[in-house]
Amino acid sequence: MTIRVDWRVSCSLVGTILKWLSVPLLIPLALAVYDDAAAVPFLVTIGVTIVVGSLLERLSDERDLGHREAFLMVALTWLAVALVGAIPFVVAGQGALAHPVNALFESMSGITTTGATVIVDFSVHSRATLLWRQLIQWLGGLGILILATAILSQLGVAGAQLMETETQMQNVNRLTPKISHTARLIWGLYVGLTVLLVVILYLLHLLGVAPNMTLFDAVAHALTTLSTSGFSPRPASLGAFSPIVQWTVAGFMALGATSFVLIYLVLQGNVGRLAESDEFRFYLGVLTFFSFSVIVILLSDGTFAGDIERTLRHGVFQVVSITTTTGYASTDFTLWSSSAKHLLFICMFIGGMAGSTTCSIKALRWLIVVKGFRRDLFVASHPSVVRPVRLSGEVVDEQTVRDIYAYTLISLVFFIVTTVFLVFDSARAGFELGEFEAMGAAAATFFNIGPGFGVAGPFETYAVFPETTKVAMIVLMWVGRIEIIPVLVLLTPSYWRS
Repeated sequence: MTIRVDWRVSCSLVGTILKWLSVPLLIPLALAVYDDAAAVPFLVTIGVTIVVGSLLERLSDERDLGHREAFLMVALTWLAVALVGAIPFVVAGQGALAHPVNALFESMSGITTTGATVIVDFSVHSRATLLWRQLIQWLGGLGILILATAILSQLGVAGAQLMETETQMQNVNRLTPKISHTARLIWGLYVGLTVLLVVILYLLHLLGVAPNMTLFDAVAHALTTLSTSGFSPRPASLGAFSPIVQWTVAGFMALGATSFVLIYLVLQGNVGRLAESDEFRFYLGVLTFFSFSVIVILLSDGTFAGDIERTLRHGVFQVVSITTTTGYASTDFTLWSSSAKHLLFICMFIGGMAGSTTCSIKALRWLIVVKGFRRDLFVASHPSVVRPVRLSGEVVDEQTVRDIYAYTLISLVFFIVTTVFLVFDSARAGFELGEFEAMGAAAATFFNIGPGFGVAGPFETYAVFPETTKVAMIVLMWVGRIEIIPVLVLLTPSYWRS
């Protein structure tokens, strides 16, 4: 068989990204030195990234990334960074993360912004190790895509083509004439909002309204809030902090799941774009509807004994956290009534806006599915009428509508199949896993949410799952983050030979 894909080009460019990964590794290394903790895990990982990255770079001098090579590079980049990200955990040899499978699970959960953890005892890990968990989530939120786009643009590679492959969009609306400038602009916005949250959280501490929000906590939670990721160095997640911190983080989670292009335009003074955007109104409407519904249920069943502020706060926080795929917890929502938990389960399938750091199916696809279904119902009774699907006044290409239908269907089928597998594999290993728990765990890993229900709940750990189940979940997180299609394309024989 003659392979028609220049895999050497893809691997060479992945090597370039791995070399640059040594830069963020300097941050936990510096903290380890400051805390007089073990620095070897980060020194070893820096050495690996430079050596392996350099060797991969030498596979090809060609910098022309074709469409097929872009698919391969996207899939390999997330996998390679997850593998490298696991090295500090294994070398440190602390707690559950000392086991290679657990380390890879934690790293993949981090880089895919899932937020599911296998840590049993947070106290055995150094601050440097915990900071590395936060950093890889921040990089996975928007950093790797932007970094790759900027680097490849400098190398003369079509950055827009890579971004189209990553986001499964036919066209990328550039904010500036050059995609490298666009990458730097979005990167700057991402960094700026992260720094802003650090300042706000630590300022709350200095004002005395968030007494246990240390500077380390402020940095750690800012990194995993804007990236809608959900890792926390605290075993109680956001439940460890005061109400004002939870309200603040809820707002920034919603912001992180908003299109960064839209945020940029608003900051430029074009506030009217918020009202013009059908997707933003739909996204805001979803958050409002589910928050209101959960709050009504919590009030009616007396979950918080009539405490209005607590009910509003936890209801809004958990809906925003799950819908945006962040996965923070302000309370143990697995103790809520069945109806409230089922609403949160539905929120797992929604996601935030396209062009944000969020995962899951995303609000844009659901909006087009709804508009398309309404159009189809109208045309069924008016067969002679031609009625296109419109988004913010613009006609959506019919091929795009069909692609979104197909993607949504594939996602739901994939979720069902993986749920069955988790139940089967857990039973095979003698691990008791209920049907709803399995559905929650499958959705939490495949849609990169983080916490599920029961044994996979917000204050539990995935360490209890069998080894084979954890390996399957690692694959689920990887496939879910790159949105299925690149992986399915790679598994197609015609991709390699025709």
